[in-house]
Amino acid sequence: QVQLVESGGGLVQAGGSLRLSCAASGLIVSINVMGWYRQAPGKQRELVATITSGGNTNYADSVKGRCTVSRDNAKKMVYLQMNSLKPEDTAVYYCNFYNPLLRVGYWGQGTQVTVSS
Repeated sequence: QVQLVESGGGLVQAGGSLRLSCAASGLIVSINVMGWYRQAPGKQRELVATITSGGNTNYADSVKGRCTVSRDNAKKMVYLQMNSLKPEDTAVYYCNFYNPLLRVGYWGQGTQVTVSS
């Protein structure tokens, strides 16, 4: 089992920045993918960004150039730096941990990000 706890969400004006953090605990295998997804009201959960244990990153087109995903393997943390935020970035942001060998994923409880215009 893997437990994930997000922090760093909040209310910010358009054009502002936020940094989300996610702390992982439990059975953390060395080969994994961690990342961020978001779900806006009435919409499906969607990918924001992921990063492998080797440091390879993947971003949704909607956030490319505005967001940076990073991780600290020693601390079992993953981060999402979000800049130039837009109202359409408003959503609950979820941290995800994926074990590609067992094909098992885990979710955090989510953190609300609200961008006002």
